[in-house]
Amino acid sequence: MRNRQFVLSETEVNELQGAFHNCGHGQTKVRFQAVRLYGQGHPVKQIESICGCSRSSLMEWCHAYRQKGIAGLVDQRKGGNCAKLQPIQIEMICDVLHSYRPEQLWSADSCMGDGQFWTIADLARLVEERCGVVYKSDNSYRTLFHRCDFSLQRPGHFYKSRKEQAVVIFEEELEKN
Repeated sequence: MRNRQFVLSETEVNELQGAFHNCGHGQTKVRFQAVRLYGQGHPVKQIESICGCSRSSLMEWCHAYRQKGIAGLVDQRKGGNCAKLQPIQIEMICDVLHSYRPEQLWSADSCMGDGQFWTIADLARLVEERCGVVYKSDNSYRTLFHRCDFSLQRPGHFYKSRKEQAVVIFEEELEKN
């Protein structure tokens, strides 16, 4: 077995420990700890077990630390999402959803369902008309409903051949009994 080339000085160990205690990001803390343990001579298997990392990740982190110091171990991902709607647009959509029914904005014939309740298709039409945004996934529209404090409602299923007069007579008979 070869001798380990990566050995940390006492100053570097203290620097990594200080960074570990001052860091609030979990993944970055794991990197600080793994590099410190490796530099102090702990076995790789033990470090993998403690930190939950792979050997290749550990070696990459050690290399990054040697090249850039503490800054090389900090998570470089930007995070966030690619939001298509601005907060002001979301607020405007919420106001419309709470103020109008789909049939009040468009004819009842052009709405999904009967136009009484908002559907994903109606919301998609509203967002496209008012903001010029089209989402690829229905989940984005569901998320928008959720942000506007709308809950998911399952529409009732009615047969198109259903005779309303027969339903009324049937319901009257039920009430009598």
